[in-house]
Amino acid sequence: MAIDVSPTFKPRLPGYRFNLTGWASLAVVITWAAVAVLAPYLTPHGVGDIVDLDYFGPMSAEFPLGTDYLGRDMLSRILLGARYTVGISLAATLIACTAGVTLGMAAAVSGGWFDAALSRFLDALNSIPSKLFGLVVVAGVGSSIPVLILTLAIIYTPGSYRFARALAVNVNTMDFVTVARIRGEKLGYLIGSEILPNIIGPVFADVGIRFVFIVLLLSGLSFLGLGVQPPEADWGALVRENIGGLPFGAPAVMAPSFAIASLTIAVNLLIDNLPQKIRDRSA
Repeated sequence: MAIDVSPTFKPRLPGYRFNLTGWASLAVVITWAAVAVLAPYLTPHGVGDIVDLDYFGPMSAEFPLGTDYLGRDMLSRILLGARYTVGISLAATLIACTAGVTLGMAAAVSGGWFDAALSRFLDALNSIPSKLFGLVVVAGVGSSIPVLILTLAIIYTPGSYRFARALAVNVNTMDFVTVARIRGEKLGYLIGSEILPNIIGPVFADVGIRFVFIVLLLSGLSFLGLGVQPPEADWGALVRENIGGLPFGAPAVMAPSFAIASLTIAVNLLIDNLPQKIRDRSA
C-alpha cells in the first residue's frame, strides 16, 4: 500500500497578509512598545546620573547618542522617556476611543434627544483648539501623569465619537439590526453584538490615528514645559531641555526628535498597510 508522504501546504488566507512596509512598520512599533515596557532594564546609566563632564557631548562608543546639557547619557533618557511617551499616549488613546466609540454607537442606536444633545455637546467641545484646551487645563490644574492622560483623552473623545457614530448610523439601518430590535433586544445587545462587530475594522484604524495625534500633542505640551516634569522626561521634554544644542548639531536634540518621528511614521504606515480584511470587514 503506497503512503503519500508529500508535504501538505495550507493555503494562505487571502486578505490577511502584510506587505513589506507593513511588516517593517510593525517591527518599529513593537520595538518601541518593548522598550517602553523594559526601559528600566535596558538603560546603561541612571536617568539622572551625570556621566560626562562635557555638555552636549558627541556620539561615542560609551555614549551612543551623546550627552545632554548636563552631561547625562541621552540613550538612557530616551529609553526611559519612551515609557512616558508611549504609556501616556496609549492610556489616553484607549480611554478616548473606548468612551467615544461607546457613546457614538449608543447615540446612533438611541437617536432622538439623546443623540442630539450629546452630539451638540461634543461638537462644542471639539470646537476648542486642542493645544489651547490642553494648555489651559494643565496650567490651571497642574501637570501630573493622571491629569495629562485625562486631558488628552477628553480632547480626542469627540473625534472618536463622531467617527464611530457615522459608522454606526449606517449599520443601524440594516435589516439584521431591525430584526434584532423586533425581537426585543436591548441597547447593550444591539451595540455589542450587532453594531460593533461590523465597524471594528475602521475603528481599529481610527485608534491608530488617534494615538499618533496624542503623541504629537503630548510632545507639544512637554516642549512648552507642561508635560512630564523634571527630573523625568518624555521625548518632547528632552527636545525642549536640549534645544540650546541645536546650533551645534548636538545629538541630544536630534535623537528624541527622530524617536518621535519614527514612532508616529511607523504607526501611520502600519495603519495604511493593514491587511484588507482588517481594514474592511466587508472585503
